[in-house]
Amino acid sequence: MQEQYRTVARAGVHEGEINRSRFLCSLAPAATEEEAQDFVARVRKEHPTASHNCFAYVIGADASVQKASDDGEPGGTAGVPMLQMLMRREMRYVVAVVTRYYGGVKLGAGGLIRAYGGVVGEALDALGTLTRQRFRLATIHVDHQRAGKLENDLRATGRDVREVRYAEAVTMEIGLPDGDVEAFTAWLADTTAGTATLELGGEAYGDATA
Repeated sequence: MQEQYRTVARAGVHEGEINRSRFLCSLAPAATEEEAQDFVARVRKEHPTASHNCFAYVIGADASVQKASDDGEPGGTAGVPMLQMLMRREMRYVVAVVTRYYGGVKLGAGGLIRAYGGVVGEALDALGTLTRQRFRLATIHVDHQRAGKLENDLRATGRDVREVRYAEAVTMEIGLPDGDVEAFTAWLADTTAGTATLELGGEAYGDATA
């Protein structure tokens, strides 16, 4: 698994105008290719009278899925430059749809490439990006007496506390960067006087702390 990846911070739309043509770039996070395709279909439904609804998406922390469509623009002038901009900005799990309303002035191949790639870059700047870090999922089992203080300590030190469950004992699901496991295990033993147990699970991604 990749140690980290970047993605768009939120879904949104950024609009630009070039030679009387309107370019609307709709961006959104997408966890799967199906989600990306659903987003493309939704945008196309919102803009049925547009000249073109071109798209590009990158799925996977290692960019294992990359797709692009020119949607009627000359080959390689729309979807590919959109995809190239996403890759240049190291974006993952993201989908971009650029909706063009033709304004009557032809841009030429070079103009189209600059327009489609450029509006994606502007949209990324406008909406912002965030970094997701690879974590090891871990489960802490602790008694009720120490649970409250331990949870406060975890949150105060910026730990990724994902879930807390109260039963006979208290179970806390957390995310740990791989390199922190050893130091965290020692800290947990010290903080709880050796009464808490740590169970390591699989891996996932979470928001990286600054």
